[in-house]
Amino acid sequence: MKLGRNFSLLLIGQSLANIGDVLYIVSIIHLIYVVTESAIAASFVPFTIASSMFVSSILTPLLFGKVNLKWLMAGSQIGKTCLLFLLGLLLYVTTATNFYLLFIVISMVAFLDGCANPIRQTLVPHYVKDEQLLKANGIDEAVTQFIQTVMWFVGSLFLLFLSSQQVVWVVGCLFTVASIVLCLLENVDHQSLAQQGKIEQVIKGWKLLWHTPLLRRIVWIDFLESIAGTVWIAAIILVFVTDALLVDEQWWGFLNGTFFVGLIAGSVYCVKYTSFIERQLAKVMFIGSLFMFIATIFFSVNSIPIIALLLTFCVGFFGQIKSIPQHTVIQTSVPKGELSSVYTSLSAISTGAFGISSLMMGIIADVIGVRLVFLISGLLLAVVSVIIVKNRHLFSRKIIK
Repeated sequence: MKLGRNFSLLLIGQSLANIGDVLYIVSIIHLIYVVTESAIAASFVPFTIASSMFVSSILTPLLFGKVNLKWLMAGSQIGKTCLLFLLGLLLYVTTATNFYLLFIVISMVAFLDGCANPIRQTLVPHYVKDEQLLKANGIDEAVTQFIQTVMWFVGSLFLLFLSSQQVVWVVGCLFTVASIVLCLLENVDHQSLAQQGKIEQVIKGWKLLWHTPLLRRIVWIDFLESIAGTVWIAAIILVFVTDALLVDEQWWGFLNGTFFVGLIAGSVYCVKYTSFIERQLAKVMFIGSLFMFIATIFFSVNSIPIIALLLTFCVGFFGQIKSIPQHTVIQTSVPKGELSSVYTSLSAISTGAFGISSLMMGIIADVIGVRLVFLISGLLLAVVSVIIVKNRHLFSRKIIK
């Protein structure tokens, strides 16, 4: 079953952008560390990105009534392209005294990313048939996670042969091609918000989340999972490897890689067994969240590296088994004209929760112990499982135009 030209263009354009995103972040973190010799300064890059994406998710709805979603998507990518070339020029004059200028550009790029991500999820239902949504979401997630898995490794290799400045120029070229591809997308019809006031446009998505029973549960699920997911950031995994597993740092890479492989495998499973999953969305979501909870709890008390790899794979695999059907439930339960507002609000919740909880989990890991943060994560996922099973009648496919 073909998914159509527009979905292919969206996937190609976003994939090129994702490749560029990873390469540029790797190069910038490396450069900042070299210039400042400060791990804290380098680690501030992800925090800056999360904060800017949170602000973007709050403000993006102001554009929905004024700019077509297709051009909002393409325009954000064009803006990122211009900023990357500006960043390339800025890198030639960066020193330990003015490196903060890099954070301004990084923040602006992340702001545009925060605009593009929810719009991409909104465009998918416009470009594929309703019965193709689960397959399309699975393919989209599989490609995205594959890029994340491969490019963090490739990005490090790039820096062996190219300088950070040269990598940024390569990314600028990738962003240029991505911009051209996204401009080829067809325009989509979406509900105009132009007649509404600015405050109404901003809070529209939040009102939908509050007044829709399904979306209220999704909010809690996303909020809890965002907090639970912070334990899988690279910094905490590194602490777990050295303090809990008591093995060499190479296992840090093994665990990170295995987690992403699990995500890819879960996406492929959803694509292959689309028809089965569509008939039992609530059950599949519950099974995914339940096994994530079990695997995370076992991971928190385990001290055997090989078993840690297996459990990490399970968390990634069952995480996708749960999240891909969830996207399909949202996309088929909300009118297409409202999806952009809903996704930007959900994005604000998840990025905000992730940014704050990543700092909290880091403090808990340092002060009390890294095993405790994984135990907390597992318990939060247990709550997610309870929410899904108690509200399983809501998690079903409903086609709304």
